[in-house]
Amino acid sequence: MTAAVPDSMLAYRILGWQRPPELVEVPVPVPGSGEALIEVAGCGLCHSDLTMISMPGEIGEALGWTVPFTLGHETAGWVVARGGHSDGVSPAVGDAVAVISTASCGACRWCAAGREALCPDGLVGRGYGRDGGLARFVVAPVRDLVPLGSFDPVLGGPLTDAGATSHHAVRRVARHLVDAPDGGAALVIGAGGLGAFVIQLLRATTDATVVVVERDRGRREVAAELGAHVVIDGVDRSTPRQVRDATDGGVDAVVDLVGSDDTIAAGLRSLAGGGAYAIVGAGGGALPTPAFSALPRETEIFTFQGSDRSDLQAVAALAAQGRLRVDIERFELAEVARAYERLHDGELRGRAVVTPPR
Repeated sequence: MTAAVPDSMLAYRILGWQRPPELVEVPVPVPGSGEALIEVAGCGLCHSDLTMISMPGEIGEALGWTVPFTLGHETAGWVVARGGHSDGVSPAVGDAVAVISTASCGACRWCAAGREALCPDGLVGRGYGRDGGLARFVVAPVRDLVPLGSFDPVLGGPLTDAGATSHHAVRRVARHLVDAPDGGAALVIGAGGLGAFVIQLLRATTDATVVVVERDRGRREVAAELGAHVVIDGVDRSTPRQVRDATDGGVDAVVDLVGSDDTIAAGLRSLAGGGAYAIVGAGGGALPTPAFSALPRETEIFTFQGSDRSDLQAVAALAAQGRLRVDIERFELAEVARAYERLHDGELRGRAVVTPPR
């Protein structure tokens, strides 16, 4: 934790639509009522950041975003200051915290039900339309902070989106595994940043046989290390047969972290009747038609664009217990452009985490 808060800091910002982001000096934000100032220990990079960087202005403005803003929505760090009317509310100054990725109002019917991912305010948030965590400091409402205890906040950033989104997906399909004989079977398509979390969460929270499909050899090796029972090399015409052979007739749940035409087609042919299909990846794929004959009987299909605060609380607890492995590659803030290049090119073996200078 810093001893003194400076007046200014470097931040990696989108200054204009479809312009490369720049590392520029900006004032350190001041927390308002009910807010906290967080010194960033680490901020994870996400593929959705790449979409934001290339986004046309008309789309960003339709979402309610305004430029400039600082990128970074996977943030964790230490509370260093509190705004008015927030004293005495946990977490305290000095505590390590993860910052909930999904923005929410806290007052609508969805927030009241604990389903913050559906809050109408969720289209605008830290790192997407507002200043995020690719800077030394970021401001967030106290209600959006999840204590990390002794867990290293440098590792905490990826829990806020990659981890929480993966937990949201696993939670939604879990009942199909619980209801299946012998704990059921689940297919995970893609073993990258989110896929690594999905594999671990399935192993930690269900008795399912976990089958992973991944084209990258290194990621297949990691999938096996994380507990996958069966690992298959990429998606092709033989994939559904291989999955069915490995699971005695098909899986009860699919978590698709790619979402392309090929993965959706192969995943649906791997799915047994009465199963669930979670489309998490934004690969632009379409469901086959006609749906009546193309889908397994009584199939449930879900899409995911975020997570609830309970998801982050759950993955933070599992991480603190040593039940989740968080693989990262660290970059200094000055190296953030290169980190995004490596993310774009698929060269990372862990989640890229940027550590601002202190």
